[in-house]
Amino acid sequence: MTLIDSNIIIYASRPEHAMLREFIAKNSPVVSAVSFVEVLGYPRISDEERQHFEAFFAAATILPISDAVLHEAVRLRQQRKMALGDALTAATALVHGLTLVTRNTGDFEWVEGLSLHNPFQP
Repeated sequence: MTLIDSNIIIYASRPEHAMLREFIAKNSPVVSAVSFVEVLGYPRISDEERQHFEAFFAAATILPISDAVLHEAVRLRQQRKMALGDALTAATALVHGLTLVTRNTGDFEWVEGLSLHNPFQP
């Protein structure tokens, strides 16, 4: 199973990225609570975009930020400087044994045990 990162959710909303929508549909969307906040919390989101993303999140499984995820995120940030959202997202994938689907694989390649997939690469 896969955990869809915020950047993939946003790219998939664009007409030119139909392949991402197909990928997400085939892989039953599972997302971190962090992505919910990052995507819907964007201050310049339009009403149309908000409706689209709200519908997406209503259909997705949203994994909470559990105690296990918090402890794993702390462990990751102790190893290397990492954005809080990235640490929580990576920790969510690790705790739940999911492959993280992101375009920003370079931000996560150093995380031991984290499986990554960039759908933009063959």
